[in-house]
Amino acid sequence: HVQLVESGGGSVQTGGSLRLSCTDSGSGFEHYCMGWFRQTPENERAGVASIDLDGTTTYGDSVKGRFTISRDHEKNTLYLQMNSLKPEDTAMYYCAASDYRRGLCDVDSLTYNYWGQGTQVTVS
Repeated sequence: HVQLVESGGGSVQTGGSLRLSCTDSGSGFEHYCMGWFRQTPENERAGVASIDLDGTTTYGDSVKGRFTISRDHEKNTLYLQMNSLKPEDTAMYYCAASDYRRGLCDVDSLTYNYWGQGTQVTVS
């Protein structure tokens, strides 16, 4: 199964950009629905974006038009390009993989059964 490692987090000023990466060091990346989630100490984990095998994407309302999810099967890597960052985007960001156990590819955390360890994004 997949083994996910995120990178690319950091501190950035309001209006800036970051690109997160999530690399699969296991196997089967090309068969999984992939998603990005974020969580703060005060809030539950929230869906940011998902991408299906055919490239179909879904975004959470708060990031539409600012964030872009993509995947590269040759590099077994998932990306999240984040532009026009706001302080409210500050969170721990997690990538996740789903083997379609619910038959869906969406931004519901219940859809996913493999998770990375997270990377912190701070916007000030």
